[in-house]
Amino acid sequence: MTLRCCVYLLGFLSSWRFVANHVYVHIIAITEAQCGKLGDKMNTLFLDAQTHLKAAFSYIDISEDIQKRLKYPKKTTLVSIPVRMDDGRLEVFEGYRVQFDNTRGPTKGGIRFHPSVDLDEVTSLSFWMTIKCAVAGLPFGGAKGGITVDPKTLSRLELERLSRGYIRALADVIGPNRDIPAPDVNTNSTIMGWMAEEYFEIVREQRPDVITGKPIHLNGSLGREAATGKGALYTLLHWVKSQNIEPENTRIAVQGFGNAGFHFARLAKQAGFKIVALSDSRGGIYSEDGLDPERIMHHKKTRHELKAMLYCDASVCDEAEYKQISNADLLKQDVDVLVLAALENQVTEKNVAKVKAKVILEVANGPVSAGADDILFNNNITVLPDVLVNAGGVIVSYLEWVQNKTGLYWEESEVNERLKFRIVREAETIFNLARDKALSLRTAAYIHGVARIAGAIKEKGTREYFQNG
Repeated sequence: MTLRCCVYLLGFLSSWRFVANHVYVHIIAITEAQCGKLGDKMNTLFLDAQTHLKAAFSYIDISEDIQKRLKYPKKTTLVSIPVRMDDGRLEVFEGYRVQFDNTRGPTKGGIRFHPSVDLDEVTSLSFWMTIKCAVAGLPFGGAKGGITVDPKTLSRLELERLSRGYIRALADVIGPNRDIPAPDVNTNSTIMGWMAEEYFEIVREQRPDVITGKPIHLNGSLGREAATGKGALYTLLHWVKSQNIEPENTRIAVQGFGNAGFHFARLAKQAGFKIVALSDSRGGIYSEDGLDPERIMHHKKTRHELKAMLYCDASVCDEAEYKQISNADLLKQDVDVLVLAALENQVTEKNVAKVKAKVILEVANGPVSAGADDILFNNNITVLPDVLVNAGGVIVSYLEWVQNKTGLYWEESEVNERLKFRIVREAETIFNLARDKALSLRTAAYIHGVARIAGAIKEKGTREYFQNG
């Protein structure tokens, strides 16, 4: 059976059984012909993500060895995490960690808690992290982790047990010079603090450089919480400057009013942009006169705050004074910039024709499918790609890692300046490449990142080197 077929199979193995710290998988016999039929029916997220890589390969002369290396993750770990619930029940959760490539350094990537987390998603995210770290010029490879859970249904104590259990299950896989986790969807500095402390207990050593995105008082970095949104704003500001566009004349709609989406919207308003629409998982609001993200987030956190939870149960759609819209409506708004800061595959071939924005800013990972990306490019709609736009988080995670290793900690202003310098430098290179070669910004970003990875792989020897030896 081919590996491609195995990828399809993994997507269908919904009957996995996780018991204690062991994984039991129901093996299904399948012929190559059957595999082909499955492939026709199922376009996995990972295969969709690889489409962008193939596009980049078509523009650069690259060794076949390198192309093969970037098709498969280096290491995939599946674990079960037994958790004693507050009422005495034992629940067992599925956990994942995928380390895609470590050619340029230890792997780096967040941990997300979400009901939709599965192996296909985590593998795709680890692949994107590999490209992103190379695009940002960081000495890291890419990884990602996650747990299949709705964390909003857990108490604080249950969430802590789950977080610590994840680290116990993966302590032999991660490490300060091996694989460094960070926050992602539905995880935050508090959870990273629990995880770091659990790792310290296991290795009997204080190693703050094992995890980034930690609380400030637990050796976290100033500027880390807002870094993803801030990096996205720096990218957008550089883009509008290159196009001679004034922020004051630019209307923005933001899908995904979580950590990254909120900080982007807050900072964008401060920079002069007009935020006319915001949405979260429950719905959205619209105002032609503009919205105040800080005020709305304050209301969201205080109106329906649950004192026993780490998550807000409210929604932006509780703001009754504004026009109520759905997430689908937000994607159709006639705005200058559509910011996608929620989850992957929000704009696909099914709804791309309804997008009216002139520019899409990908703050989330993979929010535009490959097919939709091609259509947008042909329709002259600019997509500022995720592997550049949301690199602010991993850039400041890198800065936190460096501070942890050296014991020298910087003021927030210095962290922000280092972030801005790096992301603007890479954005400029990508913008110029796209313009000179008449490419999409995504293809230019992939070419830029792949060239760095290819250089590292080539230095270790490829087929061409050994044939000529």
